[in-house]
Amino acid sequence: MTYTAAVITISDKGSQGLREDTSGPNLVRILKEKGYEVTYTSIIPDDFVKIKEELIKCADELKVSLVLTTGGTGFSPRDITPEATMAVVERPTPGIPEAMRAESMKITPKGCLSRSQAGIRGRTLIINLPGSKKASEENILAVIDPVGHGLDMLNSEGSADCAK
Repeated sequence: MTYTAAVITISDKGSQGLREDTSGPNLVRILKEKGYEVTYTSIIPDDFVKIKEELIKCADELKVSLVLTTGGTGFSPRDITPEATMAVVERPTPGIPEAMRAESMKITPKGCLSRSQAGIRGRTLIINLPGSKKASEENILAVIDPVGHGLDMLNSEGSADCAK
């Protein structure tokens, strides 16, 4: 099944045109290569209300199956993407960021510093990714194949066939 996807870049400088967004377009490329139909992209500042509004728009209005955010997952005082995400999700999916951090730790010990979150709102899965092109690619590639199965389950009317 083909699923729709959205990519939201969260960056103060990117939203002001002061920094080129490389992670967002790279995530779009990866999603397309994996068979997703990317129907929405945006670049917004590190603003709690704006992040929540974009996530709600993607889930409730656009009915996107998968939303990837990139940026705002570090320790900077403006890095509030995980908090905004958890304010809108109905069901957390902790295994996804756990798997991404585990894979990152194989590459750099700084992988443990990621504060990425993931969760479900309605029938939409939201995943936070780091802001760098390299780290966001490494993180999404660590989970994108199981995420497809998760979306199958999320969009099933009962329980998906997990034995396959």
